[in-house]
Parts: sequence; C-alpha cells; structure tokens
Amino acid sequence: MSEDTRPAVDVDVRERGAPKEGEPQVLDRRLFMQLLVFRATNASPEIHVELLSRRFRDRSLTGVLYEDVNDPRGLGVLTFSEDPAHFVDVVRPAVQVEGLDLQPAFTMLGRTYSTGYEQDLAFWLLERPRRTVLDPTLPWAVWYPLRRTGAFNRLDRKEQGAILREHGEIGRAYGAADLAHDVRLACHGLDPHDNDFVIGLLGKELHPLSHVVQTMRRTRQTGEFMEKMGPFFVGRAVWRGG
Repeated sequence: MSEDTRPAVDVDVRERGAPKEGEPQVLDRRLFMQLLVFRATNASPEIHVELLSRRFRDRSLTGVLYEDVNDPRGLGVLTFSEDPAHFVDVVRPAVQVEGLDLQPAFTMLGRTYSTGYEQDLAFWLLERPRRTVLDPTLPWAVWYPLRRTGAFNRLDRKEQGAILREHGEIGRAYGAADLAHDVRLACHGLDPHDNDFVIGLLGKELHPLSHVVQTMRRTRQTGEFMEKMGPFFVGRAVWRGG
C-alpha cells in the first residue's frame, strides 16, 4: 500500500468575505501598506517634503507625506501597493535622500485582510484603505502596531468573536460620527518586533483619534489580551499623491 503523502492541513491563502447573492466571495488580492519615518538632519523638513513630493510625482508614486507632531524634524512616508516588490523597486530608491535618517523603530508594514463578514470584499481590501489615507478631509493620522497575547489565540472562536465585536462596535461608532476612520493591517511575520497588526486612525481632528484609543482601553481585547501597543506615530498630512 502506498503511503498517503497529502498534507494534513489544507492551505488556502485567499481572502473570504460574506456570501454575495448566494455565492462565496473569494479574492487572492490584498493591499500592502508601509510607513517609513525619517528625521531631517541637514536641511529643514520643508525642503525634504518638497524634494520627496517632486520625486513621487516624477515616479507616479502614490502616497502620503506626514509632518511628525512629536518630532519637529520628523517626516512620515506612507506608500501602498498590491505588489510588495513596489517598496523595494520603487519606494526604496525614491526615499534615498541625503540628510534623511530613517527611524527604524517606527517602520510599519502590513497587508489588508478579510474577517469573513465583508459585504464587498474587493472594496474593503483594495479601495477603502486607499480612499481613507488619501482623503484630503482627514489630515490627522495616528499609526501604531500591536501584539495580542498568546492567550487570545487559544480562546475558542465564539469567545474570540464576541471580544472582537465589542472592539469593532466602538470603531464603527466613531466612524459613523465621522470622528475616526481606521485602516486595519495584518503584519504577522512582516514586523521585526513580532507584532500582529498595524492600525491607522485618521480624522479631521486629532483629539477624537486619541479619544478612540482611550475608549478601546476599556475593552476586553485591549485590557486583557493586549501584550503591546506602539510606538505611536502621530502625523499631519502635508502632501498626498495619487
């Protein structure tokens, strides 16, 4: 009798949303987003913003440049693409600027992911995050990574779902009030500090972004199952292209 060589686990890396018109939504596409943070050392940050924005325009590179609220010489560079090679082949040479020193502790890289409940899977994975970060009415941004404790992953799916719903309801309430809009990215294996997710909070004003973080601290997910959050990058968009 020949030995069964089939793998014990079925591997399917596609994203799945809620059924649509009776048919399952399946998509093998997602958007990668990367935040790089720099410190200007040889010229004013404004000069570097002008240089970077010109380079982005010349390369038809879509992204956002942020003024760092917590560092008067700091700049944030947000870019995104479905192809992760974009960050190496296009973004990397564009940001090689003398006098801009990378702050590695703030580097964040993640990918959009599905929860299984998205009514329009392609929109939520590909279009909504892009629209949110490029929205000129949302100049303020707070970006941070987070890592849950291993205990959360050992809970059964029903209990996990209840914990995540509590968290999600708060986020939706702030979004419905037009106070804070989120971008959620998975970064398992993409982060040098072993984080699980990258979160972007964007809004018209900064205070509601701080307020939603404060409110989330009361949830079971954050209060009981959060091992680490941050560092937090707080920025105001100074240029958008795309």
